[in-house]
Amino acid sequence: MTNPLLGSPAWNALSDHAAATRDVQVRDLFAADVRRFDMFSITADGLLLDYSKQRVTADTLRLLRELWAAAGVPGMYARMRAGEEINHTEHRAVLHHALRSQSETPVMCDGRDVMPGVRRVLDHMRGFCDAIHSRRWRGAGGDVITDIVSIGIGGSDLGPRMATQALAAHHVRNVRVHYVANLDGADLATTLAMLLPRTTLFVIASKTFTTQETMQNARSARAWLTAALGEAAVARHFVAVSTHLAEVAAFGIDTANAFEFWDWVGGRFSLWSAIGLPLALAIGFENFSRLLEGGAAMDRHFDTAPLEENLPATLALLDVWNGNFLGAESRAVLPYSNSLGLLPRYLQQLEMESNGKAVGRDGRPVGHATSPVVWGEPGTNGQHAFYQLIHQSGKLIPCEFIAARAADFPLPGHHAKLLANCFAQSEALMRGRTLDEARAGLAAAGRPAAEIELLAPYQMFPGNQPSTTLLLPAITPFTVGQLIALYEHKTFALGALWHLNSFDQWGVEYGKQLAARLLPMIEGKTVVQDLDASTAGLIAACRKT
Repeated sequence: MTNPLLGSPAWNALSDHAAATRDVQVRDLFAADVRRFDMFSITADGLLLDYSKQRVTADTLRLLRELWAAAGVPGMYARMRAGEEINHTEHRAVLHHALRSQSETPVMCDGRDVMPGVRRVLDHMRGFCDAIHSRRWRGAGGDVITDIVSIGIGGSDLGPRMATQALAAHHVRNVRVHYVANLDGADLATTLAMLLPRTTLFVIASKTFTTQETMQNARSARAWLTAALGEAAVARHFVAVSTHLAEVAAFGIDTANAFEFWDWVGGRFSLWSAIGLPLALAIGFENFSRLLEGGAAMDRHFDTAPLEENLPATLALLDVWNGNFLGAESRAVLPYSNSLGLLPRYLQQLEMESNGKAVGRDGRPVGHATSPVVWGEPGTNGQHAFYQLIHQSGKLIPCEFIAARAADFPLPGHHAKLLANCFAQSEALMRGRTLDEARAGLAAAGRPAAEIELLAPYQMFPGNQPSTTLLLPAITPFTVGQLIALYEHKTFALGALWHLNSFDQWGVEYGKQLAARLLPMIEGKTVVQDLDASTAGLIAACRKT
């Protein structure tokens, strides 16, 4: 069967509503209702979500909320929190929220409370961070550690990397954290070129300690270190985030310096676990704890806020409206914060790896569009790149603007201009400019009549481009925790609405299987055979060199 929602009364009512309101202009909705901002914005826990520039009316929201109820999203959320195996294709519970829990309430999985284990690992992380920051942990030659290199990939890299950049204003002194993920040797080589073996510590993040990209980088880092300091130095310059202690020990890492995480933690939801150790080393464990508190605050909000005041639910329903009923195929994420520059990349993995699927929880095609293509760049840089397309291509591209009221690096004269650009872009995308308005503007600038007629069509903007603006009070560990958890809950809610398992990633696994088959052919160890002509030709071309 397809998604049970497809063809349901709630779905059909939204389809009819979309057809009836297709020509509605948001600028006209503002003109007709001076209270539109108040009606279509939410303030919660210091965050402000303005979605008044979306192509929605009160009727749209009512129908979307009826769809939410018909999809049974609250029931699915209750199943997740109860420790049921909602990741049914991998037979796993989904309990990342437990990692940031501030409650004494047990979180059960397979009849056991996971919280004692969570607290034990957090204590282990706290002790290790203190040892590094107090300079009690020394390298093999007695030197203090000044540089941390995190080696991971995907969920073991993007979350901590993004948050480390986001919280640059909160970094501890005298410790620099670097990230290496790409299998291309350039990533590791250019990082190592800046470092000294005797003052560098590596954090190897791999649940199984077998991930191809991570372990190749780890072996190369190990060779770099031992060439300078000898084999015995590995135990003082490498730690692991893994559950496979035999592989950790075989690598030469003291298993006392292995940090555990669990099968009920999905990679792209694992920032809150020991995967976040490099982040904790960058910002200090107290700030890492504040990040966890921010995530827990968003958990409470999603769990208790009424639907009409619920931030993740509102963002999820707007994605459904724009994608399934208005036909948008992508969404631009536009942080007006250089510190949040990696947020679009992080959300690409979180949302597209979770919900970039066409097969539902019953193993059959869902029958409708699912995840949009997520893309973006920080403002104001993006304004000088792709905003032209958003403004005048005629493509429907919903936009998500994210900004902070206060600057994390308050240089005089910068932040007010940054906010002015952010708010101006969302206004321009909504309002547009008619042909008559373009002519009037050119006339006011003193252009001659012939030039006005020539230029006016080029200065006309369709407008009516939907956007939301999320305003944070500041970029702090707490608000970054809120922000990450907000998008996690939104991703979960969309999976429930689209009838998906948001927590597996079989498309990723297939490519890995093919790569393992091709590697010995590229290395010349086996005969090139049983391949399509293109793949065989590419391998042959590489083997000639």
